[in-house]
Amino acid sequence: MEFRKLGATGLYVSEITYGNWITHGSQVESETAIKCVRAALDEGITTFDTADVYAGTRAETVLGKALKGVRRESYELFTKVYWPTGEGKNDRGLSRKHIMESVHASLRRLNTDHIDLYQLHRFDVETPLEESLTALDDLVRQGKVHYIGFSEWSAPQISAALKIQKERNFDRFVSSQPQYSMLWRVIEAEVLPLCQREGISQIVWSPIAQGVLTGKYKPGAKPPKGSRATDKKGGANMISGWLRDEVLSTVAKLQPIADKAGLTMAQLAVAWVLQNQNVASAIIGATKPSQIKENVKAAGVKLEAALMREIDDVLGKIPERSPDKTKSPTARP
Repeated sequence: MEFRKLGATGLYVSEITYGNWITHGSQVESETAIKCVRAALDEGITTFDTADVYAGTRAETVLGKALKGVRRESYELFTKVYWPTGEGKNDRGLSRKHIMESVHASLRRLNTDHIDLYQLHRFDVETPLEESLTALDDLVRQGKVHYIGFSEWSAPQISAALKIQKERNFDRFVSSQPQYSMLWRVIEAEVLPLCQREGISQIVWSPIAQGVLTGKYKPGAKPPKGSRATDKKGGANMISGWLRDEVLSTVAKLQPIADKAGLTMAQLAVAWVLQNQNVASAIIGATKPSQIKENVKAAGVKLEAALMREIDDVLGKIPERSPDKTKSPTARP
């Protein structure tokens, strides 16, 4: 395993982060989830990502159980706040009330006294930004949170927050958690340049495009049994936008490039995002330990510039690049 610094901090994270969105407490049972976490640890992964909303809060509980007995100082624990965790009007968003209540609930479920990185899961248009940032700064000063970040914010939203943090001498954002892959490049035009200037790293999710970049989905064919596309608990909805014949046929053309690099298609996809030096870590999920053992082989891989150009030539106009695709709800969910 290779490690990179998170933003302009002294914190190192593993190039591969184990994430339990969709899987823990949902797609796989607790026993299998624990085996996946242990496999991640065995492979040198030290960074674990979750969120209060995943699997209706169950994902945090499962992750807490899986990490029980592991020396707390030996891993980095990330979680997030924003999406609804209850039926009440205040069980969502980035108000001071919800942030404070959510962080304490996450600490209980994760069975820890601190969170290494606490991220705002979306931008909340209904809460004054200064209110959310004040709450985060208080949590850092209390020692309950070590670092702070955000997920899926636009460049103007990031800039507005950084301005307040500078003016109020608040703890600054060090991480951005966007979707990023060969097929989804919407951060490249605006978010990446801003984050590079401001010392903010990317911790990217869906580097394999929900599994599409593994090549296992074939045009005109039914999704493989047990794959994410067959998961009615949420996975199928997330991947459906990629399952177009045009996309799948184009992705299949990446196989010779992967073969040339001595990588599987999934490894090539993860290695591709890690070529960007503003990316501190790529989040991978798994429904079985073997998937982790294969995907971690992308850590430390260097892809030649010619090969990167070849990938771009094959994909052509298929990747989504519009920065307008980075958006948060216009009202609290």
